Amino acid sequence: MAERERFNAMRPVCSSCDFVQFHDPKVAVIGLVLHEDRALLIQRAVDPAKGKWSLPGGYMDAGEMPEEALRRELMEEVGLKAAIGELIDIFPMAGDQGARIGIVLAFRAEPYASASIPYVADDAQDAGWFRAEEIPVDLAFESTRTLLEGWGESSLPAPEDVGRIREDDASGQAEHR
Repeated sequence: MAERERFNAMRPVCSSCDFVQFHDPKVAVIGLVLHEDRALLIQRAVDPAKGKWSLPGGYMDAGEMPEEALRRELMEEVGLKAAIGELIDIFPMAGDQGARIGIVLAFRAEPYASASIPYVADDAQDAGWFRAEEIPVDLAFESTRTLLEGWGESSLPAPEDVGRIREDDASGQAEHR
Protein backbone atom coordinates (compact mmCIF):
# COMPACT_ATOMS: atom_id res chain seq x y z
CA MET A 1 0.00 0.00 0.00
CA ALA A 2 1.23 3.44 -0.89
CA GLU A 3 -0.35 6.84 -0.30
CA ARG A 4 -1.70 8.21 -3.56
CA GLU A 5 -4.24 10.83 -4.48
CA ARG A 6 -7.56 9.15 -5.23
CA PHE A 7 -11.03 10.71 -5.15
CA ASN A 8 -9.65 14.14 -4.18
CA ALA A 9 -7.71 12.92 -1.12
CA MET A 10 -4.57 11.02 -0.21
CA ARG A 11 -5.52 7.37 0.37
CA PRO A 12 -3.74 4.02 0.73
CA VAL A 13 -3.66 2.33 -2.68
CA CYS A 14 -2.39 -1.16 -3.48
CA SER A 15 0.50 -0.96 -5.96
CA SER A 16 -0.41 -4.39 -7.42
CA CYS A 17 -4.16 -4.24 -7.97
CA ASP A 18 -4.95 -0.52 -7.51
CA PHE A 19 -7.38 -1.26 -4.61
CA VAL A 20 -8.21 1.95 -2.74
CA GLN A 21 -8.62 1.66 1.02
CA PHE A 22 -11.12 4.14 2.49
CA HIS A 23 -10.79 4.93 6.18
CA ASP A 24 -14.29 4.50 7.52
CA PRO A 25 -15.38 6.80 10.33
CA LYS A 26 -16.04 5.40 13.77
CA VAL A 27 -19.67 5.53 14.87
CA ALA A 28 -20.67 5.56 18.53
CA VAL A 29 -24.02 5.82 20.31
CA ILE A 30 -24.86 7.42 23.65
CA GLY A 31 -28.09 7.56 25.60
CA LEU A 32 -29.65 10.35 27.59
CA VAL A 33 -31.43 7.78 29.76
CA LEU A 34 -34.03 9.48 31.95
CA HIS A 35 -36.07 8.14 34.86
CA GLU A 36 -38.39 10.53 36.66
CA ASP A 37 -36.21 13.59 37.37
CA ARG A 38 -32.85 11.84 36.99
CA ALA A 39 -30.36 11.05 34.23
CA LEU A 40 -28.13 7.96 34.15
CA LEU A 41 -24.38 8.55 34.15
CA ILE A 42 -21.48 6.13 34.20
CA GLN A 43 -18.00 6.74 35.54
CA ARG A 44 -15.50 5.60 32.94
CA ALA A 45 -13.08 2.77 33.82
CA VAL A 46 -10.99 3.19 30.65
CA ASP A 47 -9.40 5.92 28.56
CA PRO A 48 -10.27 8.23 27.05
CA ALA A 49 -11.35 10.18 30.12
CA LYS A 50 -10.86 7.40 32.67
CA GLY A 51 -12.49 8.34 35.99
CA LYS A 52 -14.76 10.98 34.50
CA TRP A 53 -18.53 10.76 34.11
CA SER A 54 -20.40 10.35 30.84
CA LEU A 55 -23.66 9.25 29.35
CA PRO A 56 -23.67 5.49 28.76
CA GLY A 57 -22.82 4.21 25.29
CA GLY A 58 -20.06 3.04 23.04
CA TYR A 59 -19.05 2.03 19.56
CA MET A 60 -21.43 0.38 17.13
CA ASP A 61 -20.47 -3.05 15.83
CA ALA A 62 -20.57 -3.88 12.14
CA GLY A 63 -24.10 -4.83 11.10
CA GLU A 64 -25.76 -3.18 14.13
CA MET A 65 -28.38 -0.48 13.91
CA PRO A 66 -27.86 2.42 16.36
CA GLU A 67 -30.78 1.52 18.65
CA GLU A 68 -29.52 -2.08 18.91
CA ALA A 69 -26.03 -0.84 19.74
CA LEU A 70 -27.31 1.40 22.52
CA ARG A 71 -29.43 -1.41 24.01
CA ARG A 72 -26.35 -3.67 23.96
CA GLU A 73 -24.13 -1.00 25.54
CA LEU A 74 -26.65 -0.36 28.35
CA MET A 75 -26.78 -4.10 29.11
CA GLU A 76 -22.97 -4.42 29.02
CA GLU A 77 -22.28 -1.39 31.20
CA VAL A 78 -25.09 -1.42 33.78
CA GLY A 79 -27.45 -4.33 33.05
CA LEU A 80 -30.29 -1.96 32.17
CA LYS A 81 -33.04 -2.82 29.70
CA ALA A 82 -34.24 0.38 28.07
CA ALA A 83 -36.66 1.69 25.47
CA ILE A 84 -34.70 3.72 22.96
CA GLY A 85 -36.44 6.89 21.81
CA GLU A 86 -35.74 9.51 19.20
CA LEU A 87 -32.38 10.67 17.92
CA ILE A 88 -31.56 13.88 19.81
CA ASP A 89 -28.40 15.04 18.07
CA ILE A 90 -25.25 14.02 16.20
CA PHE A 91 -21.86 15.10 17.55
CA PRO A 92 -18.38 14.97 16.03
CA MET A 93 -16.08 12.39 17.62
CA ALA A 94 -12.63 13.82 18.20
CA GLY A 95 -9.46 11.76 18.34
CA ASP A 96 -5.92 12.74 19.20
CA GLN A 97 -5.17 16.45 18.75
CA GLY A 98 -8.88 17.08 18.09
CA ALA A 99 -8.99 15.43 14.64
CA ARG A 100 -12.48 14.27 13.72
CA ILE A 101 -12.53 10.49 13.53
CA GLY A 102 -16.23 9.78 13.49
CA ILE A 103 -19.65 10.66 14.84
CA VAL A 104 -21.62 10.11 18.03
CA LEU A 105 -25.37 9.51 17.70
CA ALA A 106 -27.25 10.63 20.83
CA PHE A 107 -30.64 9.09 21.66
CA ARG A 108 -33.22 9.67 24.35
CA ALA A 109 -34.03 6.50 26.34
CA GLU A 110 -35.84 5.32 29.45
CA PRO A 111 -35.73 2.11 31.51
CA TYR A 112 -38.40 -0.47 30.70
CA ALA A 113 -39.65 -1.68 34.06
CA SER A 114 -36.99 -0.97 36.64
CA ALA A 115 -34.42 1.77 36.99
CA SER A 116 -32.23 -0.36 39.26
CA ILE A 117 -28.62 -0.79 38.21
CA PRO A 118 -27.92 -4.52 38.79
CA TYR A 119 -24.20 -4.27 38.05
CA VAL A 120 -21.45 -2.05 36.68
CA ALA A 121 -19.11 -3.68 34.16
CA ASP A 122 -17.40 -3.38 30.78
CA ASP A 123 -15.84 0.11 30.50
CA ALA A 124 -17.74 1.56 33.49
CA GLN A 125 -16.47 1.58 37.09
CA ASP A 126 -19.49 3.25 38.69
CA ALA A 127 -22.96 4.40 37.68
CA GLY A 128 -25.84 6.34 39.15
CA TRP A 129 -28.97 8.39 38.60
CA PHE A 130 -28.45 12.15 38.99
CA ARG A 131 -30.84 15.10 39.24
CA ALA A 132 -29.89 18.15 37.17
CA GLU A 133 -28.40 19.91 40.20
CA GLU A 134 -26.37 16.81 41.18
CA ILE A 135 -24.48 16.31 37.90
CA PRO A 136 -20.75 15.79 38.58
CA VAL A 137 -18.46 18.55 37.32
CA ASP A 138 -15.87 16.12 35.93
CA LEU A 139 -17.67 15.16 32.72
CA ALA A 140 -15.81 13.18 30.06
CA PHE A 141 -17.06 14.50 26.73
CA GLU A 142 -18.51 17.64 25.17
CA SER A 143 -21.50 15.63 23.91
CA THR A 144 -22.33 14.61 27.50
CA ARG A 145 -21.95 18.18 28.74
CA THR A 146 -24.12 19.62 25.96
CA LEU A 147 -26.92 17.07 26.37
CA LEU A 148 -26.98 17.37 30.16
CA GLU A 149 -27.04 21.16 30.05
CA GLY A 150 -29.99 21.07 27.64
CA TRP A 151 -31.80 18.49 29.77
CA GLY A 152 -31.07 20.37 33.01
CA GLU A 153 -32.47 23.59 31.61
CA SER A 154 -35.58 21.89 30.26
CA SER A 155 -36.22 19.83 33.41
CA LEU A 156 -36.37 22.79 35.77
CA PRO A 157 -39.83 24.31 36.26
CA ALA A 158 -40.31 27.88 35.09
CA PRO A 159 -40.48 30.33 38.04
CA GLU A 160 -44.20 30.96 37.50
CA ASP A 161 -44.87 27.19 37.64
CA VAL A 162 -43.13 26.53 40.96
CA GLY A 163 -46.01 27.68 43.19
CA ARG A 164 -48.62 25.87 41.13
CA ILE A 165 -46.60 22.63 41.13
CA ARG A 166 -46.16 22.76 44.89
CA GLU A 167 -49.90 23.32 45.38
CA ASP A 168 -50.75 20.53 42.96
CA ASP A 169 -48.23 18.17 44.60
CA ALA A 170 -50.00 18.63 47.94
CA SER A 171 -53.24 17.36 46.42
CA GLY A 172 -51.49 14.55 44.53
CA GLN A 173 -52.54 16.04 41.18
CA ALA A 174 -49.22 17.37 39.94
CA GLU A 175 -48.89 17.81 36.21
CA HIS A 176 -45.45 16.85 35.01
CA ARG A 177 -44.31 18.17 31.65
